[in-house]
Amino acid sequence: MKKTRSMIAFAGALLATLQASGHHSAALFDDQKSVSLSGTVKSFQWTNPHCWIQVLVPGQPDAVEWSVEMGSPSQLYNIGWKPKTIKPGDKITVQIHPSRDGKNAGLFISATNADGKPVGMP
Repeated sequence: MKKTRSMIAFAGALLATLQASGHHSAALFDDQKSVSLSGTVKSFQWTNPHCWIQVLVPGQPDAVEWSVEMGSPSQLYNIGWKPKTIKPGDKITVQIHPSRDGKNAGLFISATNADGKPVGMP
């Protein structure tokens, strides 16, 4: 009986370790910098493990698409976000920590709508 409990505990610890090692950290993003992006929402993906906002930012000659990584749906829900908080076509300004590798991507800090009001606040 004691051996069975030990094996179950070991298997649980192993599973938790494997899940944790497969998850990346915020090290992909430069938390010493912030960038403000103003544009149009292309899509808002309410998915696990992270939600994403695709933002089309005006550029020359064409708009530039940025990928903004957010927290999990449960984390966002707890701070007032819902699956339909933003939708394609919405004008927003998003504050992000930019990607360290220079790609058009970043980690979400905050967002405001076209009226300057915070997005996702209850």
